[in-house]
Amino acid sequence: MAGYVREVSRRIFAQELRESSLTFKDGDDQYSPQYLLTPTGAKVNRLFIVGTLIEKEDIGTDSEYWRGRVSDPTGSFMIYAGQYQPEAAQFLSECETPAFIAIVGKPSTYATAEGTVLTSVRPESISLVDGATRDLWVADTARRTLERIRELDSMDPNVVKAKEHYNTDAVKYSSMVKEALVSLKETI
Repeated sequence: MAGYVREVSRRIFAQELRESSLTFKDGDDQYSPQYLLTPTGAKVNRLFIVGTLIEKEDIGTDSEYWRGRVSDPTGSFMIYAGQYQPEAAQFLSECETPAFIAIVGKPSTYATAEGTVLTSVRPESISLVDGATRDLWVADTARRTLERIRELDSMDPNVVKAKEHYNTDAVKYSSMVKEALVSLKETI
């Protein structure tokens, strides 16, 4: 009997996630995992992000449905938690802002009537962390993003698909990483 294996959580900066719009499934059945392909070729089913919870609001009508904004050095992630993410929703209801938090969650996309694709994160778990943890996440995410940028010339199928869809500008994403790393020096 084959065992269930959880997808690896990818580290992605907010700017790259916001600019991601290509979703696809690996397989044809309804249980096949869905992925978001980022401009640098990351195939994302789960995310690990660390940032500052700067806003939160209960936007539910019949039941609690929390929206939060989490910032990193490149921008902000929108997170949404409701009845299907009870622990995350409870965390958001009780957490004071601003706070450093770590999130493991699933990327989610929504296409507006105008055709704009909005990305957000559906948290599976959220926890409070300290500034040092956030700084380590920024450094690690920068390293992993630079590795993906270096692979943009490869023939990896995900990289090829990402370059075709996004017309990825390696210089733009290298500058994003540099700005994120500069922000670390400012906090020290």
